[in-house]
Amino acid sequence: MPSTNPVIAMQQIGKTYPLADGVYQALQQIDLTIERNEYVAIIGPSGSGKSTLLNLLGCLDQPSHGVYRIGDERVDQLDANALAQVRNRHIGFIFQSFQLLPRLTVLQNVLQPLLYRVMPQREREARAMHLLSRVGLADKAQHRPNQLSGGQRQRVAIARALVTEPALLLGDEPTGNLDSKTTAQVMELFDELHQQGQTIVLVTHEQEIAEHCQRVVRLVDGQIYSDIRQHGSNQA
Repeated sequence: MPSTNPVIAMQQIGKTYPLADGVYQALQQIDLTIERNEYVAIIGPSGSGKSTLLNLLGCLDQPSHGVYRIGDERVDQLDANALAQVRNRHIGFIFQSFQLLPRLTVLQNVLQPLLYRVMPQREREARAMHLLSRVGLADKAQHRPNQLSGGQRQRVAIARALVTEPALLLGDEPTGNLDSKTTAQVMELFDELHQQGQTIVLVTHEQEIAEHCQRVVRLVDGQIYSDIRQHGSNQA
């Protein structure tokens, strides 16, 4: 059962962008609460507002109006520097294109989010190696990203996202560049992370990915069209 202490809570969130002849309403009247250890897919057609909502959830952008809280902290009115600190403390990102730094080793890539933390280097490396072991890539720590398969690179990206012990793991089409076999392997890892207590939100256009999640939020024309809990998901 979900806890009574939500990881995120959005109330009447809206996002507009200026146009030459007016404004574009990308999101309107979004009410969304995600509890601890929920596994949520956000789906919808192109232009539905998925990317805009992803950017707001991840504190990469600010809403035009409404209230957004991560835990007990209100974040909708923070400046850019404060938002960066929130991202580093609370949110782990996984992107379709992996976004690994090609000149760094796998271990160095996983260590990147910890560079802003005050902690001994030995502790940083121990935490990063623990996460690489968790995703089955401890033996690849000294490899470069171009020496890995697409699935291995995405698992490195997952380890990097987890290294700060985030409250929320946020995936942007995380299997979009993977073949079907590798997609299944990566989704198995997401399933395991959820079973171990991680709160996960995946933004996707793929129904097969959404079927792994226990809850599916569908956007249409910048609004929540449906919010359904799936009893037949792959979760225990």
